[in-house]
Amino acid sequence: MTTGPVPRIVAVVVTFNRLGLLRALVDRLGEIEGLAEVLVVDNASTDGTGEWLAGRSVTGETSLQGRTLSTNRGGAGGFHDGLAWAIDREADLVWLMDDDGLPDVDCLERLLVEADNLDFWGPLVVDEADPGRLVFPIRLPGGTRVVHAVDDVRRAARDGRIDGIVIPFNGVLVTRQLVDRIGLPREEFFIWGDDHEYRLRAEEAGARVATVVTATVRHPSVGNLGTPMMFGRTTYNDSPSDLKHYCMARNNLVNLRDYRGPLHALAFVVKTAWFYTFTRPSLSRLRLSVRAMRAGIAGDFDGHRRYLG
Repeated sequence: MTTGPVPRIVAVVVTFNRLGLLRALVDRLGEIEGLAEVLVVDNASTDGTGEWLAGRSVTGETSLQGRTLSTNRGGAGGFHDGLAWAIDREADLVWLMDDDGLPDVDCLERLLVEADNLDFWGPLVVDEADPGRLVFPIRLPGGTRVVHAVDDVRRAARDGRIDGIVIPFNGVLVTRQLVDRIGLPREEFFIWGDDHEYRLRAEEAGARVATVVTATVRHPSVGNLGTPMMFGRTTYNDSPSDLKHYCMARNNLVNLRDYRGPLHALAFVVKTAWFYTFTRPSLSRLRLSVRAMRAGIAGDFDGHRRYLG
């Protein structure tokens, strides 16, 4: 636990058309001690979210404020604005989360044990229907081992944490000092890869990053994130959504180019071509991938809008 002055902790929630989940999360945040304020960024929802937020000013004994954007700017735009909003409201620590996670009541308390030691850190994200399983598997540092079971990741932890790994933005804490150093998430990414880019940027700036394995957020299963390819040697994230695939192909290529170099970026292009030529043949997906990757190389971050419903 931090030994200095009590930090002002502000929770930021980004939501879009999931009012039922948002209500449950806001109610849970009202049960958690230590929060100064809860800020909800509504991405122009059409399910009554804005009206519901306008009618609430507290959750439990904690102040609640909502802000509805004029257009849907995706998770990237939502977290960009929400983090800036929290910093403007003099947050020392910002607790970032999507609307579909549900932190355990003691999650924040367990995260704060590391407040003197870390700059960007978060909990385990477990399957709400099977809490012994991770929703987002963790590749352990220093090797290629990927763990899916909570018990396995806890056994691999040292002093209750896994250094160098965090799953943004699912209940992660970020310090005001780090935001001052690295800025805000890349709003132009819209969805997919903005959280990963923020972690990479934090690491590049020397941030102390970790997952606290005693802290837990429960989250709906997202299914199998990787389809096996190249005779089982690797996997590919194939989404049925054209919007998600376009953003993934564009943003992942940009991240690889900027943080890993041109050879890694080229390998991703080859991997994509292989997947849609041999693993799951689709000429339309190949064309979509090419459009997305060309846009990323050119710095064009508007092309995803044609796939918005």
